[in-house]
Amino acid sequence: PPYHYVHVLDLNSNVTRVEVGPLTYVRQDHERLVLGPVRMVTVPARHYCVVLNPVARGGNDGDNDGDDGDVLLDGAGQARLRHGDLEVRLAREPFALYPGERLQQDVTPLQVVLADTALRLRALLDFVARDGSRFVAGDEWLFEGPGTYIPRKEVEVAETLQATVIGPNQAVRLRALSPRQDVTPLQVVLADTALRPCSPRPLGVPLSIPGVPPSLDVTPLQVVLADTALRLRALLDFVARDGSRFVAGDEWLFEGP
Repeated sequence: PPYHYVHVLDLNSNVTRVEVGPLTYVRQDHERLVLGPVRMVTVPARHYCVVLNPVARGGNDGDNDGDDGDVLLDGAGQARLRHGDLEVRLAREPFALYPGERLQQDVTPLQVVLADTALRLRALLDFVARDGSRFVAGDEWLFEGPGTYIPRKEVEVAETLQATVIGPNQAVRLRALSPRQDVTPLQVVLADTALRPCSPRPLGVPLSIPGVPPSLDVTPLQVVLADTALRLRALLDFVARDGSRFVAGDEWLFEGP
């Protein structure tokens, strides 16, 4: 019937081929029906599935959604597989699974990331994104909402982060998980902690800094009046906004107002 397929084994060549309906199939003496009829895999809009051991196609470099090019065959006429590889297939016409292909993940709705929410992503393999960005295994970054996340075989979703609300006269204390350059002039080094004061942006804003987890704590700002000072002590080595360098244990005064 339409949108169904069968796997037919040729006993002479020991090669299994795919026959796609609508078709009236008459089995020959040297053939055996090993699968089917089975309904094709249908991926509707805003859905995806993951195929294990996908077939190799001409013009497809192994990237996601390999729907272009003809199926490559080996010398015996069997569809060539990318053994152990994965392929993310998005919405398309119904398709048949070739011998050896398996559904690693069934048809699943794409994940919608709401406003004030972000996904923390981790690279499992080295790859180059469509925009030319290069990632190596272990890299982490954020996908900020609102938006629809398109999965990749090289990337896993580590966790979902919610917005950290910073009220007036408050600051959020962050700790970097890897060496990086902050988006502000403040230099953040490994295991360093920075205070980020409230900005004119909306109060609920997801942390959009790669390698930074949710806030450690929200700290109220201290108002230093005239004839008053705070005696400060550095807990870690750091470079202040004005370029001054401090090492752990240094002490100095912050004078008001």
